[in-house]
Amino acid sequence: MKRRIEKQLLEWKNSRRRKPLIVRGARQVGKTWSVKKLGSDHFENSIHLDLEKNRNFHSLFEGDLDPRLIVQSIEVLTKTKITSGKTLLFIDEIQSCPRAIMSLRYFYEEMPDLHVIAAGSLLEFALSEISFPVGRIQYLQMAPLSFSEYLEAGGNDKLVEIIHSKPETLPEPIHNLLLRELKTYFFIGGMPESVRSFYQTSSFIESFKIHKELFNSFKDDFGKYAAHSSKACLEEVFVNSAKNIGNQLAYSRLSDSFSNPTIKKAFELLVKARMINKVSSVGKLELPLDVQSSSRKFKAIMLDIGIWQQLSGISIGSEIAEANLMNLYRGALAEQFVGQELLTFAGENLFYWARNEKSSTAEVDYVVSVKGRIYPIEVKSGSSGSLKSLHLALKTYPDCPGGIVFSTREFGEIPNQKITFLPLYYAGQFMNFL
Repeated sequence: MKRRIEKQLLEWKNSRRRKPLIVRGARQVGKTWSVKKLGSDHFENSIHLDLEKNRNFHSLFEGDLDPRLIVQSIEVLTKTKITSGKTLLFIDEIQSCPRAIMSLRYFYEEMPDLHVIAAGSLLEFALSEISFPVGRIQYLQMAPLSFSEYLEAGGNDKLVEIIHSKPETLPEPIHNLLLRELKTYFFIGGMPESVRSFYQTSSFIESFKIHKELFNSFKDDFGKYAAHSSKACLEEVFVNSAKNIGNQLAYSRLSDSFSNPTIKKAFELLVKARMINKVSSVGKLELPLDVQSSSRKFKAIMLDIGIWQQLSGISIGSEIAEANLMNLYRGALAEQFVGQELLTFAGENLFYWARNEKSSTAEVDYVVSVKGRIYPIEVKSGSSGSLKSLHLALKTYPDCPGGIVFSTREFGEIPNQKITFLPLYYAGQFMNFL
């Protein structure tokens, strides 16, 4: 599978300002595969140290953290010559050895020509337990396959080219084909193992089995959070967050069994582990958005839309038979999808607008900032006349250049109302053309 991160990894390799790189992301999103592919495609040789699988490698970092001594020991243990500029040193599952994380600063300071990549999940927990000076490393965040990557994995290069192009009205057969592919993605999701299985077997059932296996492996990981929170609370909060996609959350809605402080801690840990993305509310559509975002009013976006439908308890049979994507699970699948796609572009800078005044309450699904301009975004079917909250946002904040509405309808614009209608399949790419 060709991944978006491959281009970013190659840019890192060729950069003159390169520093040791940490690739972050939840388990099973493809970090190891992508880094190993970089090594095989663009280096004379590469060394892969899996610190979780082979605990003996931890001894490399127990004594002096002089990178030259560490490299010499690695050469002996792996029987492989390490040459700066020609060898990729890949330290995998680095979160299991905090001193290995600490060593990265010395690779930057004393062996800057050596290409070093580290990867791992639950990294934030390890980073919180050590002293780690900023400015010595670089980061890349990896997510499940986006819709575009999913299409490319299936050899649908022409469809990829279309959704990477500036949005326009497409011929009806092409529009309908993209919606059919998108519906499949809604259920398959973007976890690499699920996508690979579906393309090999054409079976939804096989992908659903993988979703269940992945969820069970995530639950096993909750035991590793035990020092930070209750394992039972983590599982309950994870599942109930999935059941409340599209709704403004309160911690009390995520569990009946634990106190609000315990629930809050569990939720924040899941966000740290990249299992959940927190989307905070803003009361004003003014920059900077993050400064005025609320810590009390928020929504959740799950790691992956395929995992999400496994957790949500929806009736797969009836939902697959539904023709309109906006009706799937009361529209929550569409909102999860758009949020997940926007996060690939906006990173953590994704918000929603919530106005709570005695005379008027309103809410817009998402808000993004692109090149210093704020765009409110709605995910729904219907005509422009039903978009009351979006119209109110644009009227209240006339500096917003326009509002975006994602639905299954074809591309269209209403210039005098500053509204653009985009098909759902453009969600991950449209900001490139604003």
